Amino acid sequence: MAAGPSLAVWKFASCDGCQLTLLDCEDDLLEVAGAVRISSFLEASSAVVDGPYDISLVEGSITTEADAARIREVRAASKTLVTIGACATGGGVQALRNFADVEEYLSIVYAQPQFIDTLDRVTPIADHVPVDLELRGCPVTRAQLLEVLAALLAGRRPVLPSSSVCEECKRAGNPCVLVAHGTPCLGPVTHAGCGALCPSYHRGCYGCFGPHDSARPGPLVPLLRAVGSSDPRIVDLLRTFNVHDGSVVSP
Repeated sequence: MAAGPSLAVWKFASCDGCQLTLLDCEDDLLEVAGAVRISSFLEASSAVVDGPYDISLVEGSITTEADAARIREVRAASKTLVTIGACATGGGVQALRNFADVEEYLSIVYAQPQFIDTLDRVTPIADHVPVDLELRGCPVTRAQLLEVLAALLAGRRPVLPSSSVCEECKRAGNPCVLVAHGTPCLGPVTHAGCGALCPSYHRGCYGCFGPHDSARPGPLVPLLRAVGSSDPRIVDLLRTFNVHDGSVVSP
């Protein structure tokens, strides 16, 4: 087993995409594995070493009382806790049920709903325990994930963007899809980090990195209306990935 700080990766309600991003680091992951002791990472290995852990990466949101208790245990066993991805930082798409009747869903979807134990609301990790660092995205990007791990191992603060996707579009030389093509786009209010992936392919930003530090969705609404988006569609756009993250406005 490698010497160095211990690393644990935890899953809560999520699709595993952010953990797969870590596995997709391939050769870089081998360097990470050589610098840390991977003590718990069930996506990669069934071997588990008991804590405490120097670094915990947490994917997913909280949907049950059992998970609420488990994240408190993870926090207590972790020196540094980093939430990774839209589910962990902003609720994720599963938090859309916060706007619905959970009891009605249970009666429709499950043959025996009495066996389902779930909270009324889906919440991000920071609603339950202190979080040392949040890494946005659905999923997180390989470059940012490696930057965070390298920074933590070096004892420095990670260098992460705090601006909007619009700034990434400008640096990439992309024409504004909202202005030039009338395509609904959340770039003005969305946290940078994806490299303006969707606008680079003439698609509007879907907001999967959540609202940036000074996002003001309100002024964006008239622009979205001007390109033909209905108010229900605008609400859907703003709710998708980061429902719990303050990005929802009512037109």
